[in-house]
Amino acid sequence: MLEVINRAWRIVATGFCFSVFGLGGLVLRCVVCPVFTLVVRDPARQQQLSQAAIHHCFRWFVGLMNFVGVISYEVHGRERLQRRGLLILANHPSLIDVVFLISFVRHADCIVKAALAHNPFMRGPIRAAGFITNGDGAGLLEDCVRSLKGGNNLIIFPEGTRTPVQGANRLQRGAAHVAVRGRIDITPVHIHSSLPMLTKGTPWWKVPARKPHFTIEVRPDIAVEEFCDSAASDTLAARHVTEHLSVQLFKGPASAST
Repeated sequence: MLEVINRAWRIVATGFCFSVFGLGGLVLRCVVCPVFTLVVRDPARQQQLSQAAIHHCFRWFVGLMNFVGVISYEVHGRERLQRRGLLILANHPSLIDVVFLISFVRHADCIVKAALAHNPFMRGPIRAAGFITNGDGAGLLEDCVRSLKGGNNLIIFPEGTRTPVQGANRLQRGAAHVAVRGRIDITPVHIHSSLPMLTKGTPWWKVPARKPHFTIEVRPDIAVEEFCDSAASDTLAARHVTEHLSVQLFKGPASAST
């Protein structure tokens, strides 16, 4: 009986969290970002303030999900995220992965779907923060390298979509090309959920039988220069980086200090 009550509560709490998230997006779009535009003239400073606002909102939102019992979580190697110009590549088991990562990372940039940039709840914050859209076509690679060289921490999910419950997606090489083109080391992040939650194709109200526990492990950097030195071309180097990353992102959590 208690399990039934607990699950019913988590359905209600998940719906509440989604509502808060949508409302927060509207507040950022209609109030916060316009205030930054009016008060601050420098576009770069506007972008930094918008990124900071999203970071703190997402941090508060993760705390809310934990407080109401929708999830619990732990982070290992968090100190590795307290730097600038990081290329953060992560696996993607859940819809809330990007929320987790942006809540842990300041000066965060990410690649978002072009359709999301037109979402009434999110388009304002996305544009204000200068997030990169995947509809940029041929300029996408240069935009990513430029963002990293400018001191942003770029978050990319190399799978391109959420990880299936069974098996894994084949990694796309775009993220490796960014690393090779910019000669930027990779900071790999492994995200593990004790139970599937908000996976691809699963509606939000289908919560797990028990509260899922997320483990986010920030692993040591992968030195990209080594792959570039041993490869005949950047294309071959990107292929080798992708093969190595396929192992690093999907192997189980290792012991690490929080």
